Amino acid sequence: MGKQFAALLPEHRRFIEKQKVFFVGTAALSAEGHVNVSPKGYDAFRVLSDSRVAYLDLTGSGNETSAHVMENGRITIMFCAFEGPPNILRLYGAGAVALPGSSEWASLVPLFPPMPGARQIIVVDVHLVQSSCGYAVPFLSFEGERDTLQRWADQKGEEGLVEYRRTKNGKSIDGLPTPISSQE
Repeated sequence: MGKQFAALLPEHRRFIEKQKVFFVGTAALSAEGHVNVSPKGYDAFRVLSDSRVAYLDLTGSGNETSAHVMENGRITIMFCAFEGPPNILRLYGAGAVALPGSSEWASLVPLFPPMPGARQIIVVDVHLVQSSCGYAVPFLSFEGERDTLQRWADQKGEEGLVEYRRTKNGKSIDGLPTPISSQE
């Protein structure tokens, strides 16, 4: 049932543009390390080319994706249809982190709407695109974006966010460093 592609096709791009949520999966190399799956929302995902994508990553309670990508680069992004025809689309690739102040950040951040708490951009060079049926994924209706994270970031302010990232986002739950630990 699944199909594999060497790059994103126009129909994949159209599918991605309609989705309101995506999931990011990464893992440490160590067998004792944790596998992380993280849901993402907002207007934070961009297809840069048929083999490159990026998403604006907002300050959160952890920073596993960044630590894993820094350690080994492996990353999978998954979209699934909750409305319309069933479909699951996975993007397998090698990730990198673009931090504020870097030239890559400066070239990519204008592609996204301004969002309080933006901490990094995860860029993925996609080497495999896979679609599968999604027949068991339930129908869910989109009611709207939650504003909780944006209100929290606004309340913290820039100095509060820097301090939060310094204390909460510098290492993964397995103790792996993140690029943020060297930035702030």
